[in-house]
Amino acid sequence: QVQLVESGGGSVQAGGSLRLSCAASGNTYPNCMGWFRQAPGKEREGVAAIYTSGSSTDYADSVKGRFTISLDNAKNTVYLQMNSLKPEDTAMYYCAAKIICMRVVPISALYEYDYWGQGTQVTVSS
Repeated sequence: QVQLVESGGGSVQAGGSLRLSCAASGNTYPNCMGWFRQAPGKEREGVAAIYTSGSSTDYADSVKGRFTISLDNAKNTVYLQMNSLKPEDTAMYYCAAKIICMRVVPISALYEYDYWGQGTQVTVSS
């Protein structure tokens, strides 16, 4: 079992920055973790993913160059640094984990993730 707790969401103006954190706890540290988001009335979509044993990553085209996923294995924590935020980035952001994987799980493969956090809200105003 893995528990995921997100933090760091909030309200910012366009062009601002936020850093989301996802702390993993339990008896196993996931090999793959990802960030996803869901805006009202829209489907959940992948934002960024990372392979915790090798640090390979995957990003949505819409966030490349603006968002960075990183990890601190000592703290069992994954981060999402979000810069140059846009109003269209407004959504509930979720952290997800897959216990066993041999390489980064593509962000399109939501169904492969085993555990999900409760989410943290990000609101970007114009």
